[in-house]
Amino acid sequence: MLTKQQKTEQIEKGQKLFKESNILVFTDFTGTGAEDMRGLRKSLKEIGAKFRVIRKRLMRIIFEKMGIDFNPEQFESQVGTISSPNDISEVVGPVYKFFVEKKGFSAKGGSASGGKILGAYDLAEKKFIDAETVIKIGKLPTREVLLGQLVGVLSAPMRMLAYVLSEKGRKENH
Repeated sequence: MLTKQQKTEQIEKGQKLFKESNILVFTDFTGTGAEDMRGLRKSLKEIGAKFRVIRKRLMRIIFEKMGIDFNPEQFESQVGTISSPNDISEVVGPVYKFFVEKKGFSAKGGSASGGKILGAYDLAEKKFIDAETVIKIGKLPTREVLLGQLVGVLSAPMRMLAYVLSEKGRKENH
């Protein structure tokens, strides 16, 4: 049981953490081992994100103090909160991959052994993003991969034109 002073400190730390963040991703980490959680924390740290477990009631108080209309007590399970100053796509990808690799993600967003993405909250736009949408974002390739694919699509017609012109030139020379 936390003392009133400890709860006050957690609320203050939570407010500071949330003010420094653009996105919050909520996860259920039930059934996830300590070693796996260390691995998740390490991968999140590399992208500038932090994983914290804050009691849902204290999180609700933090949101109220920040003027945000969102109640984390709607989640029935334990809630782990991932906060990041980055864009949602940069954060959700590694989280989704973690649950896929460690848990065997199901189509409904959870797994047989527990642990799932519960949703996200965009602090900039002050809106909740449901778990299904967050998972769809998590499945997308990284920005670099998408840019590479775009370059490939845009350069394909030019390569084909160059090929046709070179073949045409070869036929005229023979």
